[in-house]
Amino acid sequence: MLERSQVDFPMWRKKVDATLLKDGSTPIPKWLFKFWGIEDAFGNVRSKNDQEACVEITFDKNTYQGQVSKVKHSSGFQYRLYFNDALVEKLRTTFLMSFMRSIEAELSELNTRDIEKEISFWEFLDIEFDIDNKKFFFNAHYPLKPQFPNLFQRLVNSAPLKRISSEVLDKDSLSIHKQDWRVWDNYKFEIGAHNVIYMLLDEVNKLIYVGEATDMVKRFNAHHKGTHNWTHYKYNVLPDSLSEYRVSIERMLIRDLACLLDNEQSICSIQISEYKLTNLKIDK
Repeated sequence: MLERSQVDFPMWRKKVDATLLKDGSTPIPKWLFKFWGIEDAFGNVRSKNDQEACVEITFDKNTYQGQVSKVKHSSGFQYRLYFNDALVEKLRTTFLMSFMRSIEAELSELNTRDIEKEISFWEFLDIEFDIDNKKFFFNAHYPLKPQFPNLFQRLVNSAPLKRISSEVLDKDSLSIHKQDWRVWDNYKFEIGAHNVIYMLLDEVNKLIYVGEATDMVKRFNAHHKGTHNWTHYKYNVLPDSLSEYRVSIERMLIRDLACLLDNEQSICSIQISEYKLTNLKIDK
């Protein structure tokens, strides 16, 4: 990969590690304080909730919210850059190989140094800071391509990986793993679409359907393939602890949508859209 030719502000080339992909933050090295004017800009900030802590972060043509604050550290203090979950997800997708390695480190109970020795590669994130506008600029440098790109692209957005990363990195076993709308023909390639609440969309005829399934792919093959001209689908994977409540959650979502869309049971609706809910069984 060629070196970047356009650098507008003092730049830090940071090695991608678990602080970025797990914690959604990174300490700012002391050598950057002077170049970036960190103490001038954030010297009075004591909490990331302070208004003065707010910054913008631009990455891959999108803007995200972040904060910089002064925090206590074993060496005295440090300034730390924090950013929101949306940017964490984007970084995990961009630096997929480092993300997978960080999960492997947690599963193997290895520290960063040891896992980097076992699985040796490095990806980098170039970070610039515009002090006048309190804006950070992130640019990926030398992101590695997975050896099986199509499989890895499916995997990074799959429910199993989201579940593993949630339980291992985020220490959260009760997360509902949410997926975005996808084109109908993709459903047969879904990995780990189990214990789900799903929605189907017919973009042409303006129809929508809500369902639940233990195994979504099998359900689609058995009950939905060819029954309608469905153009899109989406689904949310429930944690195992909510399995017994899956039908109740489905019924609640159907009833709520019936209050917003035209429906088959004449439930009073304010009809915020031209779409119609096609579910026949709707709680009164």
